[in-house]
Amino acid sequence: MEPVALQFLQHPAAVSRTICRLWPDCVDVGVDRRGSRLAPSCTWADDSRGSDDDAKIRHRERMPTKREATIEDLYRVEGKAEIVNGEIVMMAAAGGLHNWAGGEIFASLREHARRTKSGWALTDNAGFVVKLPKRRSFSPDVAFYVGRPTRKFFEGAPVFAVEIRSEEEYGPAAERAMASKRADYFAAGTLAVWDVDVLRDARVRVYLASQPDQAKTYSRGETANAEPAVPGWTFAVDDLFLPDV
Repeated sequence: MEPVALQFLQHPAAVSRTICRLWPDCVDVGVDRRGSRLAPSCTWADDSRGSDDDAKIRHRERMPTKREATIEDLYRVEGKAEIVNGEIVMMAAAGGLHNWAGGEIFASLREHARRTKSGWALTDNAGFVVKLPKRRSFSPDVAFYVGRPTRKFFEGAPVFAVEIRSEEEYGPAAERAMASKRADYFAAGTLAVWDVDVLRDARVRVYLASQPDQAKTYSRGETANAEPAVPGWTFAVDDLFLPDV
């Protein structure tokens, strides 16, 4: 038997008809979300003489349509990720100082939550489902949540979110990205967001929904808070850093 490619070059109409018989419900050529080619799109049309024997097959390619990522897609992702602008955005694993700082904030929040029974302290990689024009989820480094945890992702944004800077989160582009994310937090109902820097400035910048563009800065030797999101809770900035041993 001749190779299919050679048959098509020599007898394109016949081969095309054969393809369409094999796929009676032909669909447009494209790629599925795994990158595999789909069957060709085939439509039959009579030529000017109206003869069935001389019918022409018109093949057309469509531009691949990009399906927006869903929360169900996010459940299947291994690792930390968020849905932004219809895409799943992966996040790198935390470095040592980053992880230490997050652990200290979580431990302090958890003790406060147990004592006051005012909410839930949550660690890195928790997923929060929101409904914003360009965002469907958050995954902060640390969070405080006042709803009821279930088996699924948390519904709605946390009242308090902590974002700890990684090595790549410096410079004008990074600042714009973080400002955009803070705006999303506030639009979703978050009351306070911490921008924690343990790699360069050794500071905590506290942003509030009531003043989203103005940060109050806390340095080493000072005590930060997350009012009004977590009433009565305070945290010593020095505790973000490894103790001298």
